Amino acid sequence: MELKFGADGLIPAVVQDYFSKKVLTVAYMNRESLEITMREGRTCFFSRSRQALWRKGETSGNVQQIVGIRADCDGDALLIEVVPAGPACHTGEDSCFFEKLYQSDERPDFSLDALFRLIEGRKKSPVEGSYTSYLFGKGIDKVLKKVGEECTEVIVAGKGGDRGETVFELADLIYHLMVLMAQMDIEPRQVFEQLASRHVVDSKVKQEKMR
Repeated sequence: MELKFGADGLIPAVVQDYFSKKVLTVAYMNRESLEITMREGRTCFFSRSRQALWRKGETSGNVQQIVGIRADCDGDALLIEVVPAGPACHTGEDSCFFEKLYQSDERPDFSLDALFRLIEGRKKSPVEGSYTSYLFGKGIDKVLKKVGEECTEVIVAGKGGDRGETVFELADLIYHLMVLMAQMDIEPRQVFEQLASRHVVDSKVKQEKMR
């Protein structure tokens, strides 16, 4: 596809965390910065304020390793998937999009990453009356016992063919698995990386079968 750069020679680039899918920032690229990005495997943008190229993280160390780059259907915008080494925003926030202007009452703000950070926070700073803090206080054996119990409840619900109950029990299981992860200092990204590595293997196997 032929990319369509604007009259100023720039094209907007939406930068997204490869694992969490969180939008990190929106920046701009010219042809040179895009070529550098693809050649070096890390983001390089064009600063409109300074009218110069800048490599993300060259001073802060918060580089963004490239996983993939996609163009939209019109070829006039880019989606860049990255694995960030640190915050994307100069304020220290993970994402530049942290100022909330509106949130639907019907769809409260939620993400697995945010849930994990909350769980992690209950471990570092226990809160009286918190079930999560209670689990951490009881230790690994209690956490593992709950994971086992929730696994059984998922099996029972699934065997019974009750989709609603199965969804409910799956949510319980995922929550307790995240508690286990926090207990063992396992980051969600480590699990995603393991899944991603298996996906690559599966893709290769499929390609071999097609030959």
